[in-house]
Amino acid sequence: MKSKIWLSSPHMGGNEMKYVNEAYDTNWIAPLGPNVNGFEEDLQLYLNIKHVSALSSGTAAIHLALVLLNIKSGDEVLASSFTFSATINPITYVGATPVLIDSENETWNMSPEILEKAIKDRIFKGKKPKAIIVVHLYGMPAKIDKIMAIANKYEIPVIEDAAEALGSKYKEKALGTFGKIGILSFNGNKIITSSGGGAMISNDEELIAKSRFLATQARDNAPHYQHTQVGYNYRMSNIVAGIGRGQMEVIGERVSQRRENFLFYKEIFLDIEEVSLLEEPNTDFYSNFWLTTIVFTSTESEKNREDLRLAFEKENIEARPLWKPMHMQPVFENYPAYTNGVSEKLFDNGLCLPSGSNLTIEEKERIKKVIKEYFK
Repeated sequence: MKSKIWLSSPHMGGNEMKYVNEAYDTNWIAPLGPNVNGFEEDLQLYLNIKHVSALSSGTAAIHLALVLLNIKSGDEVLASSFTFSATINPITYVGATPVLIDSENETWNMSPEILEKAIKDRIFKGKKPKAIIVVHLYGMPAKIDKIMAIANKYEIPVIEDAAEALGSKYKEKALGTFGKIGILSFNGNKIITSSGGGAMISNDEELIAKSRFLATQARDNAPHYQHTQVGYNYRMSNIVAGIGRGQMEVIGERVSQRRENFLFYKEIFLDIEEVSLLEEPNTDFYSNFWLTTIVFTSTESEKNREDLRLAFEKENIEARPLWKPMHMQPVFENYPAYTNGVSEKLFDNGLCLPSGSNLTIEEKERIKKVIKEYFK
């Protein structure tokens, strides 16, 4: 059996254990501690953002963001439909209604045109949305300037789901720093990982201070345990943050390696007419290419994403269909959705290719061989 080539596996830099051992040696085996503070500072510097709150997951960060924006039962939140369910689940945690917005063809992210259409329609129906969650899918920046202009016009706060987009930029500005609140994920498959974990980022000091308070069970300042509001156990542990600090030392290298993967695939698919890659629309967009993704564009060809995926599987190589849009998911299909068919078509015809920053030359040759043989 050939060794498994994963879609996106963790890639350690070497210095992670230095920080973990430090925590162990100083007995900081607890939530919070020097590594948490250090990790937050690393992210602040890297993203050029004023405040960071290190949390247990990206999902926790979205949940807390909604709580901080006072989203309650019966409120509506507009959100990208073409995403992973972790973007949408927290909307239901607070009892709000997700209103799902379809994609545009260039970046595969939230369509600004459909977003504005949905806002107007919800207002006409008597319910102005309370927030917008926009996703930067697979590391590709959304048309964030247009989305922010619409959000500002209607005075709706924006949460940026940059879980897949650490290291990506729009017009030289880090993703996650455009909206009122940005969220990050350090799950095992992300561009850097702390094994689990996430973060909330913002230039609003009060919001981040409140997030830290709520994430540590909302314990009031008293010698005894006193609580005047409901809190959560969402803070990052000092051990996990240690791994994150070691990973931040190699973030630049990881972005370069993922971008090199994209160029590797671009060259392979140069002469394959049935397929196109998700590319940066112009120089304003800078993607970390967390995953390199393709879509089958020809209706005449018998070639399709599922047969290619199975060809990879046969060689013990993991490839995965693009996200199934949330408005097609059984759990969310009865919620309001504003669609144009873009994300459904992408789901039917698109594939995520192995994109780990630790792909070896031999592994790349195995991948190339499968593609060349399939399209022969």
